Amino acid sequence: MDKTQKETIILGIDPGTNIMGYGVIKVLGKKASMIAMGVIDMRKIGDQHLKLGHIFKRVTGIIESYLPDEMAIEAPFFGKNVQSMLKLGRAQGVAMAAAMNRDVPITEYAPLKIKMAITGNGSASKEQVADMLRRMLNISQDEMPRFLDATDALAAAYCHYLQLDRPESDGHAPKSWKEFVAKNPGRVNGINKKVTENN
Repeated sequence: MDKTQKETIILGIDPGTNIMGYGVIKVLGKKASMIAMGVIDMRKIGDQHLKLGHIFKRVTGIIESYLPDEMAIEAPFFGKNVQSMLKLGRAQGVAMAAAMNRDVPITEYAPLKIKMAITGNGSASKEQVADMLRRMLNISQDEMPRFLDATDALAAAYCHYLQLDRPESDGHAPKSWKEFVAKNPGRVNGINKKVTENN
């Protein structure tokens, strides 16, 4: 291994007011690997302001534990009622404030862009995104989380990794869905067909 290769840690956040997902990946050269993923569970906290305080403390703790170089966060999507959007926007803002408080640069990604980056299909399901991440990052089935919010957060981090300016892939990590399919036809099984049909 080239010891001069720069290591980059990316924290991904999937904002939520009841369940907030987080995922951490390490990038070394052109290879990305998962370090951690999980959720911040606030379902038992009734007061909205206490939830925001909990988000700030937990995200700050995650940042202090993994020392990310950058944060990728999913932007809230429109279509829900105003109250839901307001709560989600506050949750996202508090997570971003925790990162800014630790001088961690933040990049926002629309849900459509994240899904396109991971699966090649902007209308892919959470399950499809999770399964592609499992294959791309060689995550065992036992490591897959109960809540898909965690894999959504990991997807934000991996999407950011794919956007980083780097030389062409050396075969370690695919830069796109098409490249992954081309190099791993036996591992894709029926997913390629399903995604193609949905496009």
